[in-house]
Amino acid sequence: MLRYSLVFLVVAVIAGLLGFSGIAGEATWIARVLFLAFVILYVVSFILGKRGPSAEL
Repeated sequence: MLRYSLVFLVVAVIAGLLGFSGIAGEATWIARVLFLAFVILYVVSFILGKRGPSAEL
């Protein structure tokens, strides 16, 4: 997911340099959403991974 975020960020930068402001804006928005989703999933997995083994077997 982080890789897709970086790809859309690169697409946004290239589109911005070429003057395609609409495409650059949309690619930036997609990159931002993917990055935030990655961060949220990372934090959740970090918190859930810190739990010890369950007492129920």
